[in-house]
Amino acid sequence: MNNRIWIVLGMASFLMSCNAKKAIVSAEPETEFEQLDTLVISAPTPVEIMEEEDFVLPTYNPSATRTIDLLDTDLQLSFNWEKEQVNGVATLTFKPLFYPIEEATLDAKGFTFNSIKKADGTALEYDYDGQQVVVDLDREYSRTEEIKLVIDYVASPSESGGSSAITSDKGLFFINSDGSDPETPMQIWTQGETEHNSRWFPTVDKPNERCTQSMAVTVQNRFKTLSNGVFLKSEENSDGTRTDYYRMDLPHAPYLFMLAVGEFSVTRETWEGIPVEYFVEPKFAAYAKDIFPHTPEMLTFFSELIGYKYPWPKFSQVIVREYVSGAMENTTGVIYGDFMQLTDRDLVDVLINEKIVAHEMFHHWFGDLVTCESWANLTLNEGFANYSEYLWLEHKYGRDEADYHRMSEKDGYLQDAMRNMHPLIHFGYRDKEDMFDGHSYNKGGLVLHMLRDYLGDEAFFAGLQRYLSDNQYSAVEVDELRMAFEDVSGQDLNWFFDQWYLEQGHPVVEIETVYNESDQELVVQISQIQDAARMPAIFQLPTSIDIHLADGTVRNETIWIDERVETVAFSMTEAPAVVILDPKKVLLMEYSETKFANELKAQYKKGKSLEDRYGGIVGLLSEYPEDAQDVLQKAIKDPFWDIRSVAVNNVEPFEGLASILSELAKNDPHSAVRSAALERMADMEVPDLKDAAMYVIENEKSYEVVGIGLQALYFADEEAGLAKAESLEGVASPDLLNAVGTIYTMSSKTDKLDFFETNWMNMASFEVINFMDGYVALASQGDRTTIDRAVDKLGTIGVDQGDAGWRRLGAINALNSLHEYTADPGFQAANTDWEEIDGKVKEAIQAIKDAETNSQLKAIYMQFPSN
Repeated sequence: MNNRIWIVLGMASFLMSCNAKKAIVSAEPETEFEQLDTLVISAPTPVEIMEEEDFVLPTYNPSATRTIDLLDTDLQLSFNWEKEQVNGVATLTFKPLFYPIEEATLDAKGFTFNSIKKADGTALEYDYDGQQVVVDLDREYSRTEEIKLVIDYVASPSESGGSSAITSDKGLFFINSDGSDPETPMQIWTQGETEHNSRWFPTVDKPNERCTQSMAVTVQNRFKTLSNGVFLKSEENSDGTRTDYYRMDLPHAPYLFMLAVGEFSVTRETWEGIPVEYFVEPKFAAYAKDIFPHTPEMLTFFSELIGYKYPWPKFSQVIVREYVSGAMENTTGVIYGDFMQLTDRDLVDVLINEKIVAHEMFHHWFGDLVTCESWANLTLNEGFANYSEYLWLEHKYGRDEADYHRMSEKDGYLQDAMRNMHPLIHFGYRDKEDMFDGHSYNKGGLVLHMLRDYLGDEAFFAGLQRYLSDNQYSAVEVDELRMAFEDVSGQDLNWFFDQWYLEQGHPVVEIETVYNESDQELVVQISQIQDAARMPAIFQLPTSIDIHLADGTVRNETIWIDERVETVAFSMTEAPAVVILDPKKVLLMEYSETKFANELKAQYKKGKSLEDRYGGIVGLLSEYPEDAQDVLQKAIKDPFWDIRSVAVNNVEPFEGLASILSELAKNDPHSAVRSAALERMADMEVPDLKDAAMYVIENEKSYEVVGIGLQALYFADEEAGLAKAESLEGVASPDLLNAVGTIYTMSSKTDKLDFFETNWMNMASFEVINFMDGYVALASQGDRTTIDRAVDKLGTIGVDQGDAGWRRLGAINALNSLHEYTADPGFQAANTDWEEIDGKVKEAIQAIKDAETNSQLKAIYMQFPSN
């Protein structure tokens, strides 16, 4: 599963801000360090004086105990759209796992059972508590005997919770089930992780179970279907329906079973003889391969990289409406949210789609082929999928792009650790849904990157091949991963797995470098200052130091840090230009050090890693701004696009800058730099801004850059910009629509409110928040009738639980902005009834809060005022 929707990566947000004027991008989040007090070690309290209630076992969430071995699941399904129910007949084949059994317990949440029988028709008694059904078998069965149950049932999935990554646990969802919303297609789709598929078919809903699968799905003829495995055939029925048959002959976990039903357009190709399919809404059919970029190339790359060919009989991908997670790696049938459904022009230089495709594809090895045996071991699924994004970016775009991604992943983990630090393998979780966080994902990938660097590429990828081969089609815990690497490398890796998987936290390091000229010695002191009460006082850190000399030569020294305060010394005949610890920037740690301007300049020029180049620029801008400009002028031509953007945003005007910016705006290889150059030209009010903006609007492929060009044109010539905005109203691109809306807001065109009301349905996800904010900013400039119209429109959206969550959030956020406008003296001067307006706004906000059923949105809404 990919949870990019829910993890707010502060670093990623900060890096993206380089498109704004004068943004400064940091390679590390700013961190305030405090020297810890002297550690005091005391003996533990003697057992004889402890109170009896002090002896408590820690929370431990074990792997599920297995009593039966589920062999095959055959499902015959049809649907009652009006009642949002599943009509099913499930035939389950299983046998006792080891001990003889006289009853079988199955997960089945919210079911009505018509009958439970043996395959020969013998009716069986059962007990049911609404969550599990316990079937009394007709006799005792041994582990050599198979049992086949036929269960006729009706399932009524109902919402009862979720997590930050999975916002509802219905398991199966009907979208626009009565067809009353003309803007939303009728769909059915599933979301099984963690244990939610037992809301629509009976099973053993645990990650350490697996079986083969058949599915027969009956739907109206106008719908297309998708499920796991190979499509076998379709049969037309006499009542205007059709039954589609699927078969999965390879065993996989029940939470990976999937189904999607809708009026999709399907694009098909093959890879190595297996079907590759792309299911999208018909209006996006022409962009299917852009939406799921490089899919066949990824299948080849990952198969060859890990030495284990893609193991399943097809690879299909489908986009659905109102999805409750970013994406889900259902075996052979990945489901994605509609935030990915964009045109080729919206996706220029936007890598999020291919990162998510890589993530879900890699799960087909790590998660689907080899599955974590308990949710405490979730990082064995998600850490690998997270790291696949780095591997793909490194392969396709180079080390800088991969390291840029790593920087944001690291920041996401650090922010998560501030809220809730825990071990990667976390048996003490409160709720299994809590495992979907910045540890299982971000930290898991970062730890694998360290292990790869420590072992070397050949041993690392050979270890992955061994791990997959030894454990294919089975469930695993972390020790099996460790032993695979040990078997290949011949090394004892307990030290690594103990500190990074079984302990919590990460090193926090202070670095001090001193060159003693009289002794001709360089001394580097590395102090671990992390809180020893929360995490290990000492992390073992195999790394190296790059010592850069003035003549351009570099001396690399390998070190192993295993003390709280580690001091290393090197004979040197001259002071170094700069000293860089962990020059490849692979260690997961926070660090701080003091460097002078000349050292920071050398760090930018000589550093091997993207992070060090960033650090050099950021250090200069924050500590020595007067010394930064010569570096920024060089950084305009940096090989990495975001450093060029930082330079464009922060370099002071110099002779020739205007022409450089104009050239960058038109021809830089990356759209973010083109956008930054246009914005800087507008900020500097360069004479040829209008010409450059018109060139971009007419020639640029990226809608995002066209949107920036449109706003630049408006800055240069308001009348021309407004006219051009009106000509582009009909282009259903979120970036372009937001740009048009911004111009209408700036020009106080209150007659354009209907533009917003028509187009916020074209906003698939978070971009609707800015769009609605622009709407209310424009409405606030109108009369009372105009303001009331906006409040009513937004209030209606906010209380409609059938509308998309992003729009509901956008509506209440926009109303809150209007509430804040009412406190502005200018607004109060223009609206003498401002208190009455504010009262109506707060009533609308309260109504939205009262109507909301989604627990995550409810938590967000707490920040908004109550009536």
